[in-house]
Amino acid sequence: MASNPENPAYTAANDGAGASVRQAENAYFNRELSWLAFNHRVLEEANNTAYPLLERLRFLSISGSNLDEFMMIRVAGLAGQVRSGVTEISIDGRTPRQQLAAINARLHELEAKQQQALRTLRPLLEAEGIHIAGEDRISEAAEGWLRQYFLDHIMPVITPQALDPAHPFPFVANGGIGALFNLTRESDGSKLLEMVLIPAALPRFIRIPAEVLGEEAIYVAIERLVCRYAKLIFPGFSILGDGVFRVLRDSDIEIEEEAEDLVRLFRSAIQRRRRGQVITLEIDESFDPEAEILLRDKLGLSQAFVTTTEGMLGISGLAEVVEEDRPELKFVPYNPRYPERVLEHDGDAFAAIGGKDIIIHHPYESFEVVVDFLRQAAADPKVVSIKQALYRAGSQPTVINALIAAAEAGKSVTAVVELKARFDEEQNLKWAGELERAGVQVIYGFIDMKTHAKISMVVRNEDGGIRTYCHFGTGNYHPATAKIYTDLSYFTADPSLGRDAARLFNFITGYIEPQELEQIAISPLSLYERIVEDIDCEIELARQGRPATIWAKVNSITDPGIIDKLYEASQAGVEIMLVVRGICCLRPGVPGLSDNITVKSIIGRFLEHSRIYAFGNGEPMPNNRAKVYISSADLMERNLRRRVETLVPITNPTVHDQVLDQVLLANLIDTQQSWLLDGETGDYHRVESDGDGFNCHEYFMTNPSLSGRGEALKESGVPKLTLRKGTS
Repeated sequence: MASNPENPAYTAANDGAGASVRQAENAYFNRELSWLAFNHRVLEEANNTAYPLLERLRFLSISGSNLDEFMMIRVAGLAGQVRSGVTEISIDGRTPRQQLAAINARLHELEAKQQQALRTLRPLLEAEGIHIAGEDRISEAAEGWLRQYFLDHIMPVITPQALDPAHPFPFVANGGIGALFNLTRESDGSKLLEMVLIPAALPRFIRIPAEVLGEEAIYVAIERLVCRYAKLIFPGFSILGDGVFRVLRDSDIEIEEEAEDLVRLFRSAIQRRRRGQVITLEIDESFDPEAEILLRDKLGLSQAFVTTTEGMLGISGLAEVVEEDRPELKFVPYNPRYPERVLEHDGDAFAAIGGKDIIIHHPYESFEVVVDFLRQAAADPKVVSIKQALYRAGSQPTVINALIAAAEAGKSVTAVVELKARFDEEQNLKWAGELERAGVQVIYGFIDMKTHAKISMVVRNEDGGIRTYCHFGTGNYHPATAKIYTDLSYFTADPSLGRDAARLFNFITGYIEPQELEQIAISPLSLYERIVEDIDCEIELARQGRPATIWAKVNSITDPGIIDKLYEASQAGVEIMLVVRGICCLRPGVPGLSDNITVKSIIGRFLEHSRIYAFGNGEPMPNNRAKVYISSADLMERNLRRRVETLVPITNPTVHDQVLDQVLLANLIDTQQSWLLDGETGDYHRVESDGDGFNCHEYFMTNPSLSGRGEALKESGVPKLTLRKGTS
C-alpha cells in the first residue's frame, strides 16, 4: 500500500531491515523552491556561450515570463492563505508564511542574477549592433526621430493623472507599467504628484528605424521614453523626481462548485482576475522617495513583494528585442519532417494508421500530421463522427477550422473545451463560441476538475464495418507550442483503445464512470493505482533478485504517495532513473532513503514536455517486455486526483522501441543539456560534458523516428542508442 498522500509525515515501508520513520522536512523538497531552482536553470541558459546571442536573450526573457506567472499564481495563492489565516503545512513541513519567507530570499537572488545576465549580454549585443535602452548612443538625428515619435504615437494615447484628494487613485492593471512624477508648478511653486500609465497596446520597446541610424538597431524602453520627454507632458512644471514601477496581481481563478453557468462564471472571473490583489510591486532604483511612499500606500500592499530593481523592470519584455531580424544570432531554423509512413500512403492518414500504429515526435516531426488527421476526417465521406478534447488550442485556428469544416460537412462533431486552461480561458471561450455557431456540440466538462487529457477520436464507416481511429497526445493541440515543445502523438486503430476512448468521452460529457477499461488508465479513477501497481511489481521483482528498473520522464513530481512508493522501491533495490524538467519534491541519492534513485533535468533548445513511464518487467532495460506508457499526466496531486488524464500503454513493437529505446533512452543519456539534482541540498549541477557529449535534441533533429520513417528510410537505419554511450 502507498502511504497516505494527505499526510506529509509518514512511516516508511519495511525494506527488510526494519521500518524507519522519516520526518517530512527531511524526505521532501519544497515545491515552490524547487520551481525557483528550475527557473534558475532556465536563466543559466542565458549564460550558455554555446548558444547564439539572441537565443541567450530569449532564455533571459523566458525566465522573466516564468517568474511573473509564478508570482501571479503560486505566490498569490500562498499570500491568500496567509491573509485567511490558513496554517496548512506543505509537503516539507512549512507553513504558508514560512514558505513566503523562503521564497522571498530566493527571489531576490534570482532577480539579481537576471539583471547580471542582462549586463553581461548588453555589451555582446552592442558589439553586434543591437543596443537595448541605449540612451547613451542616441545621436542628434535619433533624438529628433524619437521626440517626433513620442509626439505622434505616444502622447495621444497616454493620460497623465493627478494624485490628490480630488482624484481617485488610478487602477493599475495586472502587468501594468507606469511612471510617477514629483512636480513643482513654475508659476506659483505648488507641488503635484502625477501618474502616467503605459497602455498595454503600445510596444514595450521602440526601435529607431534603420534609415535614421544605418545598420545599428537601438531599442528604447517605452517607460524610459515617457520619462525622457516628461517636459512635453507637463509644460509649465519643473520635474523634481520620477520613477518607473510595475505591478503584478493575483491571477488565479477560483471555481465555485455550485456554479450553474460555467461560461458566465469564467467571463466574470476573467474580469475579476484583472483586478486581483497586488502581489508584486517593482520599482526602479531611482524612484522618487515621496512618490514611492504614496504608491505603496495606495496599492494596499498587504503580503506583497516589493523589489527595487537595479536595472530593467519586466525582463519578459525583452522578447520583443529577440525578434530582431538577425538570423545569424539565432538557432539555425529547423523544419520538422513529415512522417514518411504517411507520405507512402499518398498522405492518407487513415490508410497509414489503419495499417500500423504510428507515433509522431514533435517538434522533430510536423504537427501538420495531427491537423491533417482532422482535416481529412472532415472531408472524408466515410467519417461518421469526431470527438475532440481541447485544452490549449492557441490563437491559430487550424484545429478549430478543421472541426468547423467537419460540422459543416454534416459530421457529428463533439468538442470538449476546457475553460479552466490557465491564461487561455479567453481564447477558449472564443473558440467555443465559434464552434457552437458552426453546429459543433461543445461540452465544458467538469466544474471541479480540468479535462487535461489530449485525445481525438474519429469513427469511420468502412467496408468491414465501423472502425475507430484515435490520437492520444502528451501535449496540446496547439500549433505554436508544437514547434518548441517536445511531445508525442500516438495514432492507433486498435479496437480496444477505440472502445476505451469512447468510454473516456462518455465520462467527460455525461459523467458516466467507466465500469472497466481494457487498456488505458484515467485519472482520477485509476491512473494513480496503475502506476502504484507497476511500481509494486518492480519491488517484488527486486525482492526476488531479478532485474528491477523504473524509468520515467515527466515535467514535475510532487505527489507524496508516489514519492513514498518510489522511496520504497529504491530501498527494495529497484534502479530508478527519472528525467524531471521542472519541480521535483523527491530527494534522490540520500543514503537509506533513495540510494537507487537519480534525477536529472534537461533544459535546451526545445522545452521537454512529453510524459513517459517505463517499467523493466524482470529484464535489464531497455527490453522488449518492458511496460511502457505515454501520458498527459505528471506525478502531481492535481494530475492524479483533480484532473481528467490518460495513461496509454504502448504495445506495438515498433512504437514501443521508439518510445523506450529512442525517446526515453536519449533523454537519459544526454550530457550536453542535462543537470543532476543533489538530494542533500536541492541544488542542480550541470553535467560535465566533453567534446564528444551527447545532445538528445540534436540526435532527434538529425535522425528519423522508428515508427514514422517508412520503407524509404529502412535501409539507412537510425543510430542505435545504448545506456552507456550516445551511439554505437
